[in-house]
Amino acid sequence: MIRIGIFTFLFFFIGITIGYPQSAIQPLDAELRNYNYFAPSQYITLNIQEHSYRMAYMDIKPAKPNGKTILLLHGKNFNGNYWQQTATTLSQNGYRVIIPDQLGFGKSSKPVDIQYSFHLLARNTKQLLDSLGITQVTIVGHSMGGMLATRFALLYPATTHRLILVSPIGLEDYKVYTPYKTTDERFATEMQQTPENIKAYQQKNYFGGNWKQEYDKLLEVPTGWLMHRDYPVIARSSALTYDMIFTQPVVYEFSNLKIPTLLIVGLKDKTAIGKELVSPDTATMMGDYTKLGKNTAKKNSRIKLKELNTGHLPHIENFDAFIKPLLAFITR
Repeated sequence: MIRIGIFTFLFFFIGITIGYPQSAIQPLDAELRNYNYFAPSQYITLNIQEHSYRMAYMDIKPAKPNGKTILLLHGKNFNGNYWQQTATTLSQNGYRVIIPDQLGFGKSSKPVDIQYSFHLLARNTKQLLDSLGITQVTIVGHSMGGMLATRFALLYPATTHRLILVSPIGLEDYKVYTPYKTTDERFATEMQQTPENIKAYQQKNYFGGNWKQEYDKLLEVPTGWLMHRDYPVIARSSALTYDMIFTQPVVYEFSNLKIPTLLIVGLKDKTAIGKELVSPDTATMMGDYTKLGKNTAKKNSRIKLKELNTGHLPHIENFDAFIKPLLAFITR
C-alpha cells in the first residue's frame, strides 16, 4: 500500500508539471477492468503451458460488409484501443475489423511464468481467428505488432491476404548494437518507471520532440497501471516481452514473405530497443527509419515502401496521410 501511495502522489504532482488532464487519471488493474475501450471487449480462453489465460479482442462489424476482414495488431507500449479511428474508417468502408490485445497486454491476461515468443502470439491470434470462423485476413501491425504480423504471415501465408507494417520495430537486429539485459534487469528498470519518464520517452522517440493534447490519451493506461498494486505483475510481463523482441528478430526473414506487403514508416521515428544502453554515436545509428525503410524494401520486391513525414504513430499523428495509402493498398 505504501508503494501505491507514493505513485499516486508522484503522478498527481507530475500531472501538474506536465499538464496531464488529472480527471482522466485512475488506478488501473492488470486487465483494465475499470477502463473502457471504444468498443466492447470479448474474450477467448487460451490453454498454454498447463495454464489457462484470457485473450481480449474487439470485433467491429460493418453496417454494409464487403466480406473482407482486417486484423489490427498493437505495439509494445500500447493496446488495441488506439486503433479507434483506423477501425472506424475501415468499418465504414465495409471491412470487419478484429483487434486483439495480445497476451501480456491491454485487457488480456499477464502471465509471468511462461515463455513468450512471436510464434506463440501468432498461434494465439490464429486460434482467435479460427474461433470466429475467419479464414483470411489483411494484417496491419504497428511497432511490435509489425514483428508479430511478419511472423504470422510467415507461419500462416494462406491466412494472410495482405500485410501492412506501420512503423514496425525489428527492421534492425537490436542485439547487434546493444548489450543483453536479463528479464530481471528489465523488470528492475520497469519498476523504476514514472509518469514523467513515460511521457518523455514517447515525446522524444515517437513524436520527434513534439506533444499535442490529443496524445495525452496514450498516457492513461501506463500511468494508471503505475498507481495500482498490480503493477509488479505488469512490469514482469513487460520485461518478458522485451526479451522476446530482443532475442527473436524477424529482420532476416523479410525476403521470405510471399504476399503483397506495404511498409509505412515515419521519417521522424527514432524508436529502437536498447538505444539508451549504448554510446551516443551508436545510438544515432539505431532507429534511423530514413534508412531502415529503404533497406527493408530492397530485400523483397513484394514490399512497397511509403514514407510519411511523421514519427512512430502515423495513425495518431497524421491520420489522413496514414489512411490514404492503406486504403489504396487494400482495395487494389
